[in-house]
Amino acid sequence: MPRLLLSLISGWLLLTPAIEAEADSRLPTAVAAALKAAEIPSRVVGIVVQEADARRPRLAVNARQPLNPASLMKLFTTSAALERLGPAFTFRTEVLADAPPDAAGVLAGNLYLRGSGDPKLTHDRLWLLLRELRGRGLKEIRGELVLDRTAFAPVDHDPAAFDGQPLRPYNVGPDALLFNFAAMTLTLIPENGGVRVLAEPQPADFTLVNRLRAVEARRCPGEWREALTATISARQLTLAGDYPRACGEKRWHLAGLPNEELLAGVFTRLWRELGGGFSGRWRDGATPAHATLLAASESPPVASLVRDINKFSNNVMARQLYLKLGAGETAQAEAAVREWLAGKGLDFPELVLDNGAGLSREARICAEHLAQLLAAVWKSPIMPELVASLPIVAVDGTTKKRYNGVAYAGQAHLKTGSLDGVRGIAGYLLDRAGKRWIVVFMVNHPNAGAAQPAFDALLDWVWRGQSL
Repeated sequence: MPRLLLSLISGWLLLTPAIEAEADSRLPTAVAAALKAAEIPSRVVGIVVQEADARRPRLAVNARQPLNPASLMKLFTTSAALERLGPAFTFRTEVLADAPPDAAGVLAGNLYLRGSGDPKLTHDRLWLLLRELRGRGLKEIRGELVLDRTAFAPVDHDPAAFDGQPLRPYNVGPDALLFNFAAMTLTLIPENGGVRVLAEPQPADFTLVNRLRAVEARRCPGEWREALTATISARQLTLAGDYPRACGEKRWHLAGLPNEELLAGVFTRLWRELGGGFSGRWRDGATPAHATLLAASESPPVASLVRDINKFSNNVMARQLYLKLGAGETAQAEAAVREWLAGKGLDFPELVLDNGAGLSREARICAEHLAQLLAAVWKSPIMPELVASLPIVAVDGTTKKRYNGVAYAGQAHLKTGSLDGVRGIAGYLLDRAGKRWIVVFMVNHPNAGAAQPAFDALLDWVWRGQSL
């Protein structure tokens, strides 16, 4: 082990008595009661409460116990990206040709779509890009559409591996030419005895088989999707099941069609709708060095992408950003984040980043080190962008529906984390006296899904400034 790393670890261990002496390790009464009611033992939680500008925590419970943070891991990826890439950095998707179109707008050769890892190449942006091509005079593509995904190293991703739910968008894997989050959006509209379905984006030569039935119900169940089934192949989507009329119009986001097939199929459909000619033949491949640039599309800046990632806990966008930090390589992405941490004087021996998104059973961090990350960000130039990217409690993002009626509504910016057996919150809270606090609370237990009252109790305790 390198001498510097040994020195850092030794120093961290030597600090232990001092930190524990200044931080209270007793759970606030209301928090302890909420955990007891949920049958969650205190030994499986990690908590740190610390003033944003303080050097030591006010409260530290199991603060050095490595825990699975779920989506709290996105705080590492997004913070590192804001500093290393910069808030104004954009991803560029390019359209190139191996020969210029002729005077009649006919491209005799291939058209290349070259990606750079853009996390937000959406349906509307692809349409605008193709519209620009038509506006520049391109009418017909006689060669192939070549998808250049070489900016990222190939990732062996099984969307069913994590939880056996390959159609859930949160299980989509990264891709240098990720298109529309590799997902389709279905709008369900109950009509008479059936359900009308609008699907976007829809590939060319794609069939939607709708066997949904509209049924009477007194209310719309929270898990209405569970009564529906979807089967996806390269050419067909089949829907079946009973849809309660009481649900009204709903949106259902589905993955499952391979990203490259979705992209090529939608490209073909849009190009034809714009009046262009194309046979629809496509393949993967690299862009030749002599190719000519025809058009390009810039992504929103990283500051905007980070907001989408943290507000709505978008896994595939986080994975895209993580890989970009490592020039498309997972190992290099981890090295880049650790190097960034080291530059801030932070060394977290227990940290396991895995895919950088937190959709993992292996990811690990302790509450104390997550709090130290938030403290370092608070003092950094990118603090405003990172804080603004976090959900505002009871106002937006993943906290909008979880904190109704709380006294501190709108007073906290918190990232949430959720997996089966894992729950967590981490971020900043402004108490009623005007002090800003860092709050980290993680739970790893089969009953973690019942931890919300304990989170509420801790946040309320911090906001009110009550004693233990």
